[in-house]
Amino acid sequence: MKPNDLPGPSQEHAVRQHWLSELAMAPPGMLEQLLGQIDATGRKPVTSWLRKPQTGLTMVRARAGGTGAQFNLGEASVTRCALQDGAGRVGIGYVRGGDVRHAELVALFDLALQDSTHQAELLTTVIAPLVAARVDVRDKASRQAAATRVAFYTLARE
Repeated sequence: MKPNDLPGPSQEHAVRQHWLSELAMAPPGMLEQLLGQIDATGRKPVTSWLRKPQTGLTMVRARAGGTGAQFNLGEASVTRCALQDGAGRVGIGYVRGGDVRHAELVALFDLALQDSTHQAELLTTVIAPLVAARVDVRDKASRQAAATRVAFYTLARE
């Protein structure tokens, strides 16, 4: 069986990948603020550690020219952890760098988002603001770069 023959991720799996990505890229301060909001409403799950936060290295791979042969670009530090709630669900947190609290927050939100009774609400109150903030930061950086763009003209000589 070839890799292209494998079935794609299910819709549920793709949604989880999306929220994990957004949580990992979010500023930890914003996650703390959002945690305070869900904690006040009693939706914060009661958890126990499966894997306490650990920081280690992972190999970053790249492709020559974006599509060519793979090569090892270098190593990056990553922090990971795993939590479990009373229902047996497992929340995971992987973040780039050594921020232990950020990994804990990602795992906690992952666990809370797996609860189907609150998932839709949390997607709109937690994930949507994170996406909007990330897009806003990207657009602001884009506008700043465009404002400093220099147009170079070349003259053709005969």
